[in-house]
Amino acid sequence: VTTLLDFHHSPHRVGTDGKQGAGDFNNGAEGKDLILGVPNGTVVKDANGEVIADLIGYGTRFMAAQGGKGGLGNAGLANSKRRAPGFALLGEPGESRTLFLELKSVADIGLVGYPSAGKSSLIAAMSAARPKIADYPFTTLVPNLGVVQAGDTRFTAADVPGLIPGASEGKGLGHEFLRHVERCAALVHVLDCATLETDRDPVKDFDVIEEELKLYGGLSDRPRIIALNKIDLPDGKAMADMVQSSLEQRGYPVFQVSAASREGMQELIYAMAQIVQKVRKEQKAEETTRIVLRPVAVDDKGFKVIANADGTFNVIGDKPQRWVKQTDFSNAEAIGYLADRLASYGVEKELFKAGAKAGDEVRIGIGDDAVIFDWEPSIEAGAELLAGPRGEDLRLSTPWRMDLNDDVDQLSDDEIEMQWEYNIANPRDPRVDEDAK
Repeated sequence: VTTLLDFHHSPHRVGTDGKQGAGDFNNGAEGKDLILGVPNGTVVKDANGEVIADLIGYGTRFMAAQGGKGGLGNAGLANSKRRAPGFALLGEPGESRTLFLELKSVADIGLVGYPSAGKSSLIAAMSAARPKIADYPFTTLVPNLGVVQAGDTRFTAADVPGLIPGASEGKGLGHEFLRHVERCAALVHVLDCATLETDRDPVKDFDVIEEELKLYGGLSDRPRIIALNKIDLPDGKAMADMVQSSLEQRGYPVFQVSAASREGMQELIYAMAQIVQKVRKEQKAEETTRIVLRPVAVDDKGFKVIANADGTFNVIGDKPQRWVKQTDFSNAEAIGYLADRLASYGVEKELFKAGAKAGDEVRIGIGDDAVIFDWEPSIEAGAELLAGPRGEDLRLSTPWRMDLNDDVDQLSDDEIEMQWEYNIANPRDPRVDEDAK
């Protein structure tokens, strides 16, 4: 894969859905992974423009969106007391994300210069690349990569599309072209010594391109080589001889070359290889960058309750948020099961501590994904409920209390997952009385 053009024409990509379960304890099939191929050097940004992945190296992978966890049928929720649950746990929706893909070429050497300076011709002369070549400006609109062999050293070179004054400000697609230079370990200035434009000469061209690279930023530390091109032409050779000493005074090695006659190409290639070898030795072995998506901080309980200034409350935590997504709110029994899970997990207790009262608005989750409740606690608490007959606690007589023995009837999240996995491998008949075993 060498281009992102397919994503321009078809920007929306959707993974396959999992299948519903069936009778006789048959689980539904899982959705299949959708793997999208992108070119080496693709940068992934989120909707805010922040870089979240830099895909350098063939085979590098990045999970763009996670599929949701599958649901659990009522048979998987059955136990000795709840023999025929009238509800099931829903499957979670998968992630939906807006991402921006940007391609930055990965090359050891970048060839920079004015349009029609002969960069593509040089790439073709030193490698097996066959770029489009013509004698008019902006023939090259995307970088051409070529693999160059110099003795035992192999490296890649890219001809960056032609730069013009104002490129650092985006003129002439300058930003589109300059971003391909960012990854290059060294730069080769390709200067046209046979230009027909009277207001240009190799020294001026060099100064203009250097200024644009400086304004773009981040490239001042890259080694430079100067290639005086088109010396096969009489005017080109004369111009190269005239300006060579002036350019050498800038402190860069200068080579006279011709892509057409291949004169001077061997010397240029080996000079490029020496720079590549030096840069590779200086570079420390970089550890593979792992993209870590950090969840919202929670405490040791696995969730936190936030009391907002407007009198509402937020519950944030992986399990409570996942349980809400699994709940069928059209089923009263399922809602009751959710309330039991939240209570046994300690959410109600923490809401009481935070000052929540019956009827307060409670949000489980963050932002648009939050589910809003008018809170009705399953355990009433407070000194005002102790005002019954002497020696009585009204909390123990309320029909809505949660008996401690009922905790046996509540499966933890991990137990549900274990039960779900066990049922896959060991389907059972719900007509069997587990207590009789």
